[in-house]
Amino acid sequence: MEELFNKLNIKPKNINIYNTAFSHSSYVNEHKVKSDYERLEFLGDAVLDLVVADYLYNHYKETEGEMTKVRASYVCENANYEYSTSLGLSKYIKVGHGEEIDGGAFKKAIVADIFEALMGAIYLDLGYATARKVILDIVVPYIENPKITFFSDYKSALQEYVQTTQKSLSYNIVKEEGPAHNRKFTIDVVIDDISYGTGVGNSKKEAEQEAAKKALEKLAI
Repeated sequence: MEELFNKLNIKPKNINIYNTAFSHSSYVNEHKVKSDYERLEFLGDAVLDLVVADYLYNHYKETEGEMTKVRASYVCENANYEYSTSLGLSKYIKVGHGEEIDGGAFKKAIVADIFEALMGAIYLDLGYATARKVILDIVVPYIENPKITFFSDYKSALQEYVQTTQKSLSYNIVKEEGPAHNRKFTIDVVIDDISYGTGVGNSKKEAEQEAAKKALEKLAI
């Protein structure tokens, strides 16, 4: 990981926390390791959220609603996947044998999660100031490039449409399958008792966003 640390311009104190940040649950279960990256992912998500929110507050004059939309565009799975890919994080991800055969180290959801886990690890190991600098160095060039957007909050867009038209909206799980470390969800989005789209993803959130996207396409919004 020395190459990665040089790229991020950081000097880790506790290498173990970074090993955890790159350990998927399938690897942990298979090798009887103590922890996977999920707790670090949770923490990193919050740190990323705060850093981007703080940057937008201090550099832009938008309203709360507008800033919320901008933040959602740069703190989302699509964006995290791009940040992770640009850093080449896939080569550090440790997955179990079955997940490896299934291409786990390159799955969008896992690759995106790893970025947040790494930010969580940097925050715990080196503090907020260092984590903030690393995040800003990675994210700000995307924010300042108007040609790059990672819009993925299709659920919010669909919710706004439904509120405007006073229709009912629900997301129904059609199917849930696969082992615990590699779940697959199939979800229908229903507007006024009519199905407008079906989404599939490795999490309920991902499947719901995919379903909402299809509904928006059908509604031509």
